Amino acid sequence: MKIQRAEQILLAIGLMLLAIWGAARFHRAVASRAAIARFEAENATSVAPTPSIALDPILSSKIDFRLWSVKRIDAYEDSLTKKTDMPLAILRIPKIAVEVPVFNDTDDLTLNRGVGRILGTAQIGRPGNLGIAGHRDGFFRGLKDIGPGDYIEILRPGGTDRYAVSQVQIVTPADTYVLNSVPKPTLTLVTCFPFYYVGSAPKRYVVTAAVENSSQKNQTASRVSIATGNNTNNKEKKK
Repeated sequence: MKIQRAEQILLAIGLMLLAIWGAARFHRAVASRAAIARFEAENATSVAPTPSIALDPILSSKIDFRLWSVKRIDAYEDSLTKKTDMPLAILRIPKIAVEVPVFNDTDDLTLNRGVGRILGTAQIGRPGNLGIAGHRDGFFRGLKDIGPGDYIEILRPGGTDRYAVSQVQIVTPADTYVLNSVPKPTLTLVTCFPFYYVGSAPKRYVVTAAVENSSQKNQTASRVSIATGNNTNNKEKKK
């Protein structure tokens, strides 16, 4: 009788432990699903959807944001109400579907709004080396796909200058020779490198292009309000 009673007690304890183990497994599974659902719900409310395409108010053309960083998109949208002067020209790169206004100078607001002529380099539409800078996580991120032979256009008042890429190189910030004056009309695009570097990028990505032809009539530029560029060297004179 004692042995039989002991067996019954042990069986009851075993069943109770099995029930506790099953309840713990069930609770863990439910809690895990609840945590996942809570995480997804919080992300859905805290991360606003990023627009893939927006309409530029100056160009009346669409800007593709799919390669841009979220920070750069926010800075661009903020600049629309702060940067109200007219651009000097329009930079167009057909291969990477870029069309962007070119302003004078390379301050933060200018480069958030578009790209900027580097002070001290050639004036748009004149002989020399025209340097233009842009952000690597914005308008100029697509430069990573540019190579020799690709075309770049500058749409300016009175005409269009068409350039062919001759060289792509990676240099240090100290290598300012890439902006040295040259007799033949040349276009030099500059952005930071690597393109997806976290923090302040240590290198510069430089695209050099030589002029191929210039047209004196430009219907696309005439439909856009572009500054004449007569006063673009005021800042250089003040320095």
